[in-house]
Amino acid sequence: MSVIIKTVETGAQLRTFAKFANKLYKGNAYYVPAMPMDECNTLDKKKNAAFEFCDADYFLAYKDGKLVGRVAAILNPKANEAWKTKQVRFGWIDFIDDYEVSEALINKVIEWGRERGMEHIAGPLGFTDFDPEGMLVEGFDKLGTMAMIYNHPYYMTHMERLGLVKEVDWLEYRITIPDELPEKFVKMSALVKERYNLKVRKLTQRDIKRENYGSKFFHLINECYCKLYGYSILSEKQIAQYVKFYLGVLDLRMASFVENEKGELIAAGVAMPSLSKALQKCGGNLFPTGWWQLVKNMYIRKPDTLDLLLVGVRPDYQSKGVNAMIFNDLFHTYKEMGFKYAETSAELETNVKIQQMFSIFEPEQHKRRRVYTKEI
Repeated sequence: MSVIIKTVETGAQLRTFAKFANKLYKGNAYYVPAMPMDECNTLDKKKNAAFEFCDADYFLAYKDGKLVGRVAAILNPKANEAWKTKQVRFGWIDFIDDYEVSEALINKVIEWGRERGMEHIAGPLGFTDFDPEGMLVEGFDKLGTMAMIYNHPYYMTHMERLGLVKEVDWLEYRITIPDELPEKFVKMSALVKERYNLKVRKLTQRDIKRENYGSKFFHLINECYCKLYGYSILSEKQIAQYVKFYLGVLDLRMASFVENEKGELIAAGVAMPSLSKALQKCGGNLFPTGWWQLVKNMYIRKPDTLDLLLVGVRPDYQSKGVNAMIFNDLFHTYKEMGFKYAETSAELETNVKIQQMFSIFEPEQHKRRRVYTKEI
């Protein structure tokens, strides 16, 4: 029987879309379940601020009456304008090991993109860089993280068979937190601090609200990341949305903010305890008791691993050693809190600077993820 593609049109269908990956990977030792509630909020056209300028549709694939795949087709005009491209993005793609299914899903995105004048397809990508992106192509036997995509090895075979090729790769590292920082690193941190008249600030929730620091942080991220592959500048509405979300979950002991002599935020690093095992225990469901697994994981029985979420240095301060200040500050916090390892976010394989920065921490490059593309 042929594959039937249905467009998501109702709330019930959206929930089915959001839950599909958790069902497909149920029992997988390395998959970290998504939280369907958060997925639905991200995909909801009335709730996600990205829909100020983005367009999207979601598709479910059925075969022999069974749900066998899903995909999102996304148009981000702001990113297309910035990068001078006519690109339709595909994201949230999952499917059983059946070429007929993957072909039907990709062809649906291509058809959707052509109807809107697009000339290339690329993915997995989300609305912004804060959405899951990049198909896993190495590291299938490593525990995933909350923020990153996990997928079966056969996905890449399907992409290649469908004529999609590599556009860009990201690398991920597992870092061993040393007992002590190298003396050279500590001296560099002190030298940079003195030379450029910088200071590290540790903020409270009250400080952040009073000084609108959440907005400052995401404006800094816009400046830091705007030249990186496919980045879509966050709007004020998106920034407000992210501030509201992250302030609710962030342990500010694990955040470091660097200011210059004018009091301007010029660099920041943010991390959080890994939620991977807690999400596995609750299956991604907060209710009725899943929320307790997350609270316990973050504040009571912390894991030995943390996730490095974001590190950013304003362009005019890059290559000056400011990263050393951030990690010199956070290192002591990590040790006091009992962390032994850190999982980095996905770093572009061409980002030599960040790779050099990690080199003092005995990094293990253990995952690789890829954006695929082709002309349509």
